[in-house]
Amino acid sequence: MSSKGDLSKCRNIGIMAHIDAGKTTTTERILFYTGKQNRIGEVHEGAASMDWMEQEKERGITITSAATTCFWNGCRINIIDTPGHVDFTVEVERSLRVLDGAVAVFDGVAGVEPQSETVWRQADRYDVPRICFVNKMDRVGADFYTCVDMIVDRLGAVPLVLQLPIGVDKGFVGVVDLVEMRSIIWEEDSLGAKFHYGDIPEGMLEEANKYRSKLVETAVEVDDEAMSMYLDGQDISVSLLKKCIRAGVIGSNFVPVLCGSAFKNKGVQPLLDAVVDYLPSPNDIPTIEGVSAKDPDQVMQITTSEDGKFVALAFKVMVDRFVGSLTFVRVYSGKLTGKSVVLNSSKGIQSLWVGFC
Repeated sequence: MSSKGDLSKCRNIGIMAHIDAGKTTTTERILFYTGKQNRIGEVHEGAASMDWMEQEKERGITITSAATTCFWNGCRINIIDTPGHVDFTVEVERSLRVLDGAVAVFDGVAGVEPQSETVWRQADRYDVPRICFVNKMDRVGADFYTCVDMIVDRLGAVPLVLQLPIGVDKGFVGVVDLVEMRSIIWEEDSLGAKFHYGDIPEGMLEEANKYRSKLVETAVEVDDEAMSMYLDGQDISVSLLKKCIRAGVIGSNFVPVLCGSAFKNKGVQPLLDAVVDYLPSPNDIPTIEGVSAKDPDQVMQITTSEDGKFVALAFKVMVDRFVGSLTFVRVYSGKLTGKSVVLNSSKGIQSLWVGFC
């Protein structure tokens, strides 16, 4: 495990989507707003930091999974940006296997697309908790409500709407936060870095109250205390509501749905808040099954612990022109530090690791 802090303050997430839904653009905004990089890398300019291969820069698509780390609200977020093209589905499969949570990005115009369904089923296979981000709300024809319906009809999921869009097409300016019951409006001339909270627009108040009621009614079902309070007519506090949402996400009872426009720099900060507030930490995941290196027939239960024996799964290998071959691993137990010597159980050899932890 990383020695840089409390595991409860860590999120291992992936960004998954159909090609051109805005997955890498969303990731680039995340890196910018968290201070990981001081400029926004645009996919269409071949400047996206997560697209490191020359072929990716030339074509403007993600071919291999790329990993990076950033920090938000005191939480360490390890991000894997996965390919969206159907030809590289195996890359997504490898990545989802090691994730604790995922952000599913949808095109607000196209909704749930074929590869969206494919990666969603892969996430189902590994029981990966996830949240949804309906992107491109600034585009002509974008329809948040139709996209939510498609999440139900095509994915069989239970969407928990946390935000409503304010404005349509080029008039999209912000969102209604249904948890805090307030509006969030972004300033156009700040590259999305500045935004302000305000009252919900009067014309949206009735709709916001309706969706807020649905949100509370669905969320409290996962918590007996909250359900009892709700049935007694008591108000559900924001902190208790967030607790219920988090429990429901980790238990795969429902998927929170947010919206925005990554390219227009709107909606990314609340998405980061949702990652921290609702997606699981390594401490929240169940035990992992593995087999003994000495006896392949012996099944072992691996519990997340920094004090246990070192257990990790290699999920990606890349070649860096400066440092050579790099292997990305997901650590499930123990610690990996500089100069650690570990056993490659599949090949029966020991390797010297210089860890980037």
